[in-house]
Amino acid sequence: MPLPLTAVIPSVEVLVQQCIAGDSASYRLLYERYAKAMFNTSLRIVNRAADAEDILQESFTDAFRQLKEFEGRSTFGAWLKQIVIYKSIALLKKQRISFAELDTVTDVADYIEDEEAIWYTVDMIKATLQELPDGYRTVLSLYLLEGYDHEEIAEILDVARSTVRTQYMRAKQKLLELLKKREVYER
Repeated sequence: MPLPLTAVIPSVEVLVQQCIAGDSASYRLLYERYAKAMFNTSLRIVNRAADAEDILQESFTDAFRQLKEFEGRSTFGAWLKQIVIYKSIALLKKQRISFAELDTVTDVADYIEDEEAIWYTVDMIKATLQELPDGYRTVLSLYLLEGYDHEEIAEILDVARSTVRTQYMRAKQKLLELLKKREVYER
């Protein structure tokens, strides 16, 4: 019995080269490969689907325009994600979301109480994360979900590293408080 024929999907590197050569089908395939993940990345930061959709479109437009300058020092996906994150942060800044500057930070233990005892479903955490103020949600998303460290986040947001660290600790504490409240009401 002959094996079924399956479409061979080109690698990202091949798709990028085909896009540079002007192949419109490759643009579509590259978009389809990354659109959902990039939309979700933006949505976690801006917290509004319409804004995330706009950012997604702008990011792909910019990426495709700049494709000839893409040097391959990182993967295409990482490069595109960086564009999405910068555009998401720019939107928040445009909307005047501030990241409070704080010079002193109290002990981390003051912010976290019995963290290990808390267990929640992923859906509950995602829903609660969306309730956080934009600044808190942005720092938490970049750190926990996107994998950036405090120094990288400080550079992206153009704030002091201590500000990012403080925002992260306060955001984490606020998230835990909201989760605890949900637990009380849902029992």
